[in-house]
Amino acid sequence: MNALLQWKAITAPPDVLSPSPMTMRVQSIGARNYFAAHTHEWHQVVYAVSGVLMVTAEGRSFAISPNQAAWVPSGTEHSVGSFLGAEYRSLWLADHPGGTLSKGGVAVFGVSALLKALLVEAATLQGNPDESGYFGRIYRLVLDQLCRASPISLVLAWPASAALRTLCETLYNQPADPRGPDDWGRELGMSGRTLARKFFAETGLTLRDWRRQLKLFRAIELLESGLDVTAIALELGYGSASSFIFAFRSAMKCSPMAYKRIRARDPAGAPGED
Repeated sequence: MNALLQWKAITAPPDVLSPSPMTMRVQSIGARNYFAAHTHEWHQVVYAVSGVLMVTAEGRSFAISPNQAAWVPSGTEHSVGSFLGAEYRSLWLADHPGGTLSKGGVAVFGVSALLKALLVEAATLQGNPDESGYFGRIYRLVLDQLCRASPISLVLAWPASAALRTLCETLYNQPADPRGPDDWGRELGMSGRTLARKFFAETGLTLRDWRRQLKLFRAIELLESGLDVTAIALELGYGSASSFIFAFRSAMKCSPMAYKRIRARDPAGAPGED
């Protein structure tokens, strides 16, 4: 288990320019690599076209999947990493887009199909800041999409301590793992009561509730990847497809396939994510 605790600090490419008015940073993040805590003068959209990112800001840590992004206002100390590796896209903006994102601090929001395409396109426009031409049109569309974005409630909290991060990394990779606080306490060298207390203090959730949230997070991720409902149920440790569908419907107010259809029509506004 100790190998899971080894993270490596990495740095941004040295040739990336500050946004004038927009810069897209493209970088592959290796498994258990991270950018140390830092601040900058511009706003940032944290996104990955593949892989899951871990973001720490404003005293909390959370995971975001490729159908989500994080809004980080200027001047906010934050760090970003990935325990499995990710294709990272960091959008820097000189201007605030307005809308709901302007009313608070760090926020996670759903990424629409249009915004996803715009982020991919923005990565091809480095060194061409013609605001009156194509670059400017892409930039204004990005701002329009961000202005329409709203924070979502389905955010997977992540603990701060190395031991509990090891636990969460393992469960993320093996969501069917049935071990509870006592078993994990023995694995990590503490009592089950201590582990339960520390886990709640760092995530705001019991291990049981966090595991339920994780399974929902992974279910959405696996639905996005095209896996069928039966395969997802087995991957997540449900006894049957029907028990998975019941759990999903209870949380999201629709079936997994209905969620997928709605998500295809409006990726930023799927049920249960507002």
